[in-house]
Amino acid sequence: MTDYKAAAEAVFADFNAKSGLDYLNDVITSHHTYPFGEVLNMRVVAAGDGTATVEATPDYKFYNPMMRIHGGYLASLVDACLGSAVITKLAAGTGAGTVNLNISYVKKVDVDTGILKATATVLHAGRSMLTAEAKITDANGKLYVHGQGTFLVYAK
Repeated sequence: MTDYKAAAEAVFADFNAKSGLDYLNDVITSHHTYPFGEVLNMRVVAAGDGTATVEATPDYKFYNPMMRIHGGYLASLVDACLGSAVITKLAAGTGAGTVNLNISYVKKVDVDTGILKATATVLHAGRSMLTAEAKITDANGKLYVHGQGTFLVYAK
């Protein structure tokens, strides 16, 4: 059984010591994720200056009673991808937290949809606030969800 507290503390120590982009590039290279990402079958697969890509594998454990992926799972994927794009703009010693998240669901998602690809881009990177947009597509580029978020910068 995973010791999530120890895993979260290890991730924070690693994140706290690096710029956001350096941290994400290490995560991509090592194929690791943070505990929340592990539980939700999500992992960062690409990151650049103000951009990020997160892949997720839908599973029946994320279904709602209507036999499709729960909207909260998809909102978490959007938020994770937005947050990843945002932290690429941050120096070591700073973090950011979601203060606003807007989600639009375009098509239903189920396990047959296959691997989901969320991509995000920072639209504005101010001293204390950042905004970004994201979209979730399937392997063929079909759009399922899109969203926007605002993030507050803080000292780690």
